[in-house]
Amino acid sequence: MGGFMEIIKLIGILIIVVGFVFKFDTIAVVLIAALATALVSGISFVDFLALLGDAFVSNRLVTLFLLTLPMIGLTERFGLRQQAVKLIEKMNGLTPGRFLSLYMFIRELAGFFSVRVQGHTQFIRPLVEPMTQAAAKTKYGEISDEDIERLKARSAATDNYGNFFAQNTFIAAAGVLLIAGTMESLGYDVSAVAIAQASIPIALIMLVLVAGSNVLFDRKLQKKYGNKTNLSSQKEEK
Repeated sequence: MGGFMEIIKLIGILIIVVGFVFKFDTIAVVLIAALATALVSGISFVDFLALLGDAFVSNRLVTLFLLTLPMIGLTERFGLRQQAVKLIEKMNGLTPGRFLSLYMFIRELAGFFSVRVQGHTQFIRPLVEPMTQAAAKTKYGEISDEDIERLKARSAATDNYGNFFAQNTFIAAAGVLLIAGTMESLGYDVSAVAIAQASIPIALIMLVLVAGSNVLFDRKLQKKYGNKTNLSSQKEEK
């Protein structure tokens, strides 16, 4: 009986797995799993709410990203997105791949100096992704919805690559300090400088790989759509 009571405490894991498989609301699934685990563990509903409130207050800094949402709305309301798109439209030789490779370089450089660009919600969605689409439409004209979705995915992926592979190139980054602390606790004499130096070649290799992937992507779009200028000249001849 005692063994069963210990196993039943893992019901929260089962609820999370089932919820994710059937694609239920993530927050609701996590809360229900936490509540079920608390109840089978002998914690009352009131005590569960108290624990939940204490955890929220202790980690309230995590929710600060919500403050950026009004800022994003204001920037779009007053035309920052449109101005960024107009800037890209003036650069006729800029392809989506070249623009994303440039952004990858900027993202990694920002990570090296620990300048936080703030990721998908604050930067990719309102600026980088529309500018990528503008580069594609300026170069190739109208493109299919399928390729637009590919541009969105590549924009988000580029930000992930730059953030993940370059975040530890800064000597005082949280990841560098965590690695250094863990290695020291295991008896290894490793400095934060050595970890940052070892991360730089990885970041450079990833930059080359992303740039190469973007070149291949540009060639696919070029083969599929050709140049916008060529298309317009062909229409005039007809």
